[in-house]
Amino acid sequence: MWSHFARADEPDQSFNQQQLDTFHKRLAILISQGINPQFVHIANSAAALTNKDSYKNIVRWGIGLYGLSPDVNTLGSSGTLNLKPAMKLKAKLHLVKEVEAGAQVGYGGTATVNANTKIGVVTMGYADGIPRNTNNSAGVFVAGKRAPLLGRVSMDQFVVDLGLQSTAKTGDEVVIFGDGSAGEYTIDEWASAASTINYEIVTRIGPRVPRIYPRG
Repeated sequence: MWSHFARADEPDQSFNQQQLDTFHKRLAILISQGINPQFVHIANSAAALTNKDSYKNIVRWGIGLYGLSPDVNTLGSSGTLNLKPAMKLKAKLHLVKEVEAGAQVGYGGTATVNANTKIGVVTMGYADGIPRNTNNSAGVFVAGKRAPLLGRVSMDQFVVDLGLQSTAKTGDEVVIFGDGSAGEYTIDEWASAASTINYEIVTRIGPRVPRIYPRG
């Protein structure tokens, strides 16, 4: 027997309590009729973090399994909740080149560089799950510093502003997002830059991206 909270990540828990009370009543009816469900669950990550009464014999640890907060605005950040982000996304620089001030970058020339700089082409795009509408408050971490996104995300690549003094070179590995401990962008920062939620950032990564599951 199972159900799902509609508002588990909201500060006002009154509706969630109504749902839980109804769930308990229905469970009691089943038990009174000699029906004992093997598995009983209603708690998602948000409920698991805020309401121990919602624990049954299973807890559906969804976004929490990624070490992410279900809602940074209402429940606090991963750190506040004692969670550690577990997913890191990496790619490579396909090309590094210098461009002059005034150069336009990307489809539609939506980005114009204000000064001479180096740009890097990253080997991942919206076909791999990078949100096309991401703004320049996200980017990659490479050669020891952040490089913000420049222009629109394309199908198979996107461009970042490395800065004129960057030591990054073609073939270098970049970190698109991680836990932030080394200075890289976080999943929550990418979500904010794409006007979406962290759930979408981690679940939309496409099948072309290899998965590696570290042990220990």
